[in-house]
Amino acid sequence: MTTFACKLKMSYNIFLLAFVLGIGGTFQYGLQVSIINSPAEYIKSFIRETWLKRYGSPPSEEMITLMWSFVVSIYSIGGLLGSLSAGYLSVRFGRKKAMLFTNIPALLSATLVGLSRLCGSFEMIVAGRLFSGVCGGLALNIHLMYAGECAPRKLRGLIAITASTAIAVGKFVGFALGLREVLGVDALWPILMAANALPALIQLLTLPFFPDSPRYLLIDKKDKEGCIKAVKQLWGDGDHTAEIDDMMAEQEAIRGEKAKSVCDLFRDKAVRWQLITLFLVSSCMQLIGINVVYFYAYNVFIKAGIPPAQIHYVSLGVGITEILTTVLCGFLIERAGRKTLLWKSHAVMALALGLLTVTLSLQDSFFWVPYCSVALIFIFIMSFGIGPAGVLCSLPTEIFIQSYRPAAYVFNGATNWIQLFILGLLFPFIVEGLGSFCFIIFLTYCLSMAIFAFLVMPETKGKTMLQVMEEFNCLNYRGKKRQTALQQRNCSVMIVTRL
Repeated sequence: MTTFACKLKMSYNIFLLAFVLGIGGTFQYGLQVSIINSPAEYIKSFIRETWLKRYGSPPSEEMITLMWSFVVSIYSIGGLLGSLSAGYLSVRFGRKKAMLFTNIPALLSATLVGLSRLCGSFEMIVAGRLFSGVCGGLALNIHLMYAGECAPRKLRGLIAITASTAIAVGKFVGFALGLREVLGVDALWPILMAANALPALIQLLTLPFFPDSPRYLLIDKKDKEGCIKAVKQLWGDGDHTAEIDDMMAEQEAIRGEKAKSVCDLFRDKAVRWQLITLFLVSSCMQLIGINVVYFYAYNVFIKAGIPPAQIHYVSLGVGITEILTTVLCGFLIERAGRKTLLWKSHAVMALALGLLTVTLSLQDSFFWVPYCSVALIFIFIMSFGIGPAGVLCSLPTEIFIQSYRPAAYVFNGATNWIQLFILGLLFPFIVEGLGSFCFIIFLTYCLSMAIFAFLVMPETKGKTMLQVMEEFNCLNYRGKKRQTALQQRNCSVMIVTRL
């Protein structure tokens, strides 16, 4: 039996935990992102009918557009509120209880949206979308933190990437449920919009059987016995002394410090390059141009000869591609490493965007050009799934020690939601003003990230948290502070050796 197969056999409980976390965690985010597209016209009709019944006159088209924009954008505001709360909840109540708490706004959202038509209130849809955003903001941060802290070092990347897979599966399920053959009809849109209740209930019933994060139990709660018990339940009955010693070394390095705030994250020079790295990599989720590619995909598929009625099924194919690439990333990340996957995938995406700019400009010139555009879209999506979409999941856990980790996730989540909101406002104007040449903006970012990852970013594969911290100290303390950094590294090595 191979070493990897042995790991799977000894650690099946950690994969079960990853599945349970995914169902009520990042799956909810992916579901809400895609599920809103199908019932758009039905919800607009409902707003129009409700307005007419209340006020006796039909609303203007501008009012309908405004209300629909509010329904869509309020999700990002809820996500930002959830992200800002994730750090406090995960420190105050622990990762497990905080994760269970995320299901409460999900159930409130499903109740409000599911009953909105019966009650004749489109305001309930707005409130429901706000609560679903809070759920998404909490789930994105706490899921990644919980999964990353529960995984053994050699499976840390693979377990963290299950969060990215859950997002892709959530998008696919949202598209599938929105088909006319399933729930995508006028009579069933309230049920479609309330579909997030089922995964929330599944997690509420199953997560209590799993322990809290071993790192949280040992470092934050000082509960060594609870940590050892959690490790055995999640990883099996093997010898895990080295992993526990790593946690104790991290606890010693922290020296009893309380969890840091986001302000501390900006002030402390010891984590400056970790923060820069996290910001640049997390920004790729919006600035990489994935939403623009999806926007142009419809027209490209039409030009390639796919009937408009079949486009929804092609979208399912795109969703399956994203799922498969995140799974592939899970198997590659512990072999190729985070740094290699990042710089190579960004380079491929930059090339794909450059070629896509050319093919979209020549879309009507030659019959074979649309087929090239379709191939480039799939290449871009595959590179996105193998690289940044997967690597970002494990990055905050690996580059920040325990005291900074909750604040790092808050910063990561807030950055993601703010950029999503701003890009959502600017995106129509960017496309209208630049057309297919808007890809040049995103191409520049991808190329810059490929250079940054190749030249600056340290590799984190197979390293302890303290070893990663020492790597970043070489960047954080240059020149005058070089001697201080060397002293810190020597101190850390002495701690690990003693343990």
